[in-house]
Amino acid sequence: MQSAISLSLSSPSPIARSAVTDASSPAPRSLRFCGLRREAFDVKASFDAPSLRLNRFNLHSKSSNSCKVFAALNGNGTPPSGGFDYDLVIIGAGVGGHGAALHAVEKGLKTAIIEGDVIGGTCVNRGCVPSKALLAVSGRMRELQNEHHMKSFGLQVAAAGYDRQGVADHANNLASKIRNNLTNSLKSLGVDILTGVGTVLGPQKLKYGKGDNIITAKDIIIATGSVPLVPKGIEVDGKTVITSDHALKLESVPEWIAIVGSGYIGLEFSDVYTALGSEVTFIEALDQLMPGFDPEIGKLAQRVLINPRKIDSYTGVFASKITPAKDGKPVQIELIDAKTKEPKDTLEVDAALIATGRAPFTQGLGLENINVQTQRGFIPVDERMRVIDANGKLVPHLYCIGDANGKMMLAHAASAQGISVVEQVSGQDHVLNHLSIPAACFTHPEISMVGLTEPQAREKAEKEGFEISIAKTSFKANTKALAENEGEGLAKLIYRPDTGEILGVHIFGMHAADLIHEASNAIAMGTRLQELKFAVHAHPTLSEVLDELFKSAKVKVGASNKVAEPVPV
Repeated sequence: MQSAISLSLSSPSPIARSAVTDASSPAPRSLRFCGLRREAFDVKASFDAPSLRLNRFNLHSKSSNSCKVFAALNGNGTPPSGGFDYDLVIIGAGVGGHGAALHAVEKGLKTAIIEGDVIGGTCVNRGCVPSKALLAVSGRMRELQNEHHMKSFGLQVAAAGYDRQGVADHANNLASKIRNNLTNSLKSLGVDILTGVGTVLGPQKLKYGKGDNIITAKDIIIATGSVPLVPKGIEVDGKTVITSDHALKLESVPEWIAIVGSGYIGLEFSDVYTALGSEVTFIEALDQLMPGFDPEIGKLAQRVLINPRKIDSYTGVFASKITPAKDGKPVQIELIDAKTKEPKDTLEVDAALIATGRAPFTQGLGLENINVQTQRGFIPVDERMRVIDANGKLVPHLYCIGDANGKMMLAHAASAQGISVVEQVSGQDHVLNHLSIPAACFTHPEISMVGLTEPQAREKAEKEGFEISIAKTSFKANTKALAENEGEGLAKLIYRPDTGEILGVHIFGMHAADLIHEASNAIAMGTRLQELKFAVHAHPTLSEVLDELFKSAKVKVGASNKVAEPVPV
C-alpha cells in the first residue's frame, strides 16, 4: 500500500554521537543478510563449518513461561559499555527488524531482537512472500489459458487446471522456508532472540514475555509493523468476509468476490482470483480505480488488467456495512455515496476481501511510559527515525522504523530505515532519501514506480519555480518483449531538463518490478541523465526499455552539474 509522503525542506541538523565501536571491535563480517536480500540462501548449510560454533539452549524459570534462544558466533558484538545488557534491542522481527539486527552485528553491536509472534513478520508470513507464490501460480494459469498467446509461439496446450490445496501449500511452504532461513541467519550471527511481547518501561529499559524479564539497552528500535485495516461496519468472519491474511491461505476460490479497495493489495488479489476462475467486483471510495498510481500508468494498467477480465467496479462509494454469509444467505454489502453518504446500492456476493490498507500495530508498547502519543496509531518520528514525544522533543536513544511510523509502508523501506538507524547508533550520521525507494505491484504485467508521479512533480515544480519534462518508451519497440509476445507496456520518465535530475520513473510491463531499480539507484546516487545516456545495456534485454527512456530525455545544453539534495521524508 502506497502511503502519502510529506516533504520537509528544512536542513537536517547534525547529531553528535560517540562511536559504539573502537579499534578492538571485530571487523565487519562478510556474511550479511539485510532485509530479504539473502532469504533464499539456506544458512543451515553453514552450521557444519568448523569455524562456526552454534550453541542453543532454552532458559526456563519457574516464574516465567518465556523462552530465550541464544546463539553464539564468536561473540555477538563486543560487550556493551555503560552497564547495559545490549547495545541495541529491536522490538519486532519482521523485515525491518531483521535487517537492522544483522546490520548491527556487522557493526559490532551486541544485539537482541524481541518477537511476540513469528520471525519474518507480516511480509514473510502473511504478506509479500506468500502472495508472490499465489501470483506465480496465477501468472502461469493466465498464460496457459490464453490460447491465442500460446498459438503465437506455435504451442498447443490442453485445458489448464489447478489443485486449490496444492496452490495453498505452495504459498505456505514458501513462507515457512523463508521464515526458517531468516531465523537461522539471526542465530548464526549471534543475535539473541527473546520470545514474548516487548514493552518499553522507560529510557533504555524494556521488558519482554509474561514474566519479569527486564533488560537494558543503549539504543532501542521499535519495528512492530502493521495489521490489515478493517473499516467500521465490516464484520470479518475469516471465511466469507476476509482480509489479506485469510486470503493468502486460499481456503476457497469463490465464484464471485467483491474486493474493497483497488490499491496494491486489491489489484494483486484480483489477478489471483480471476486467473483461478472468480468474477471480481471492485469497490473503491475514490472516483477512480488505482488512485495511488501515476494517472497515465493507471489508465493503461486498467485497460490491460481490468477491462478484459471478469471484473466490474463501483467507484466513489463506501462499503458502509458488510455482513458475512450465513443461514444460506450470501454476503451482504451495503454501498453509500462517498460524498453524500446517501444509500447507493446493495450487493450480494459469495465473498468479500477487505483490501483497504493497513493499520500500524503500536498498542501495548508502553509508549505512555515515555510520554509518546501516536498519531492515527503511528509513532511520530523525525527524518532520522528518532521518536518524538508529546511535547515535540526527541526521546533519547529510541527509534521507530517501518509501518509503525507510517512514512512508507513497504517491507524494503522498513529494512532501509533500520539500516539507517544502525548507522546512526554506530556513530555515522545518515538520512534516508525515501524518494529513492521503489514500489511494485506484482500483477501480470507488473507495475513499478519510484519518486514522484506527474501531478506531484508538477506541483513541486510550480512551487519551486522550475520546469519538468516527460519522456516515454514503449515495450512494443523492445526486442526481448516482442520475443516473449509481451509488448504491452510503457515506461515513463519525469525529469528536470535544466539539470538532468530524475524526479520519477513509472513502468507498466513485463518484469517492471525488476527494471525499476536502475532508476531507483540513479535517484539515490544523484546520477544525472547526462551520465545515464552513456550506460551500456545488454541486447536484447528488457533493460533496453530504460536505456531508450534515458536516451530520449532532452536535457538542455550546458545543464547544471548540480542535482538538488535528496529531501528526507
